[in-house]
Amino acid sequence: MEVKVCGMREPENVQGLIQEVKPDWMGLIFYEKSPRFVLDSSAEKLKGVPIKKVGVFVNEEIDQILDKVEKFDLKAIQLHGKESPEMVRELSNQTDCELWKVISVKEDVDWGLYKDYVPHINLFLFDTATKAHGGSGQKFDWEILKSYPFEKGYFLSGGLDEESVDEILEFAAQSPHLKGVDLNSKFELSPGLKNIQKLRNFKNHLMNSGANNHKQN
Repeated sequence: MEVKVCGMREPENVQGLIQEVKPDWMGLIFYEKSPRFVLDSSAEKLKGVPIKKVGVFVNEEIDQILDKVEKFDLKAIQLHGKESPEMVRELSNQTDCELWKVISVKEDVDWGLYKDYVPHINLFLFDTATKAHGGSGQKFDWEILKSYPFEKGYFLSGGLDEESVDEILEFAAQSPHLKGVDLNSKFELSPGLKNIQKLRNFKNHLMNSGANNHKQN
C-alpha cells in the first residue's frame, strides 16, 4: 500500500516529512485557487528533495504542466479537472511522467465515461467531489468502488484520517486494485502545513497492520 501526502509546500515541513514519514509520494498543488498553491519561487528548494513528487493540476494547458515538470522535477502528473481523454493522450506522448486521472465521486460513477482514459494513464485516484477540487476532508461511499471495472490500480482519497487505517485495510482486502492512499487536509495544522506526527502514526499503523494481516493470511 503506497502513501502519498498531498498539499505540501513549506521547506522545513517537507524535510520533516521525508525524514520522519518517508511516504512514497509527495503532492504539490499547482491550482491557483487552492490554499495550498505552490509558487514557482519555491522550485529551487523543492526540486531536489529526495522524494517522488506529484504535480496536481486542474484544467491546465499542456505547456504549463510540462513547465512545472521541469521546474520541480515531477515524477507524476495528477489531473484533477475535466481533462479530456484526447488531452491526456497528447500529454502522455510528451512526457515520461506517470499520469494519474482523478475521478471526483458524488453519489455514483458512470464507468463508461472513463474507459478511454485507461490506455493513457498509470492509475485513477478517487476523491470526494467538491467545487474546490479536493481538500474537503469529506469521505465518499467506498461501496461505489466495488463495481470498479478496470485493470488499472487506483488510489483512494477524500477525508482519510488517523482513524481510517483499519477501514482502508479491510476495504483493500475486497478491492485488490486499491494500490495506495492520498492524505491531505485531515493531517494539517493549516493549509499546506502538515502534522508530521499524525502522518507518522498513520503510516506506522498502516504498515504494521498490513504486515500482520498478510501473516495471518
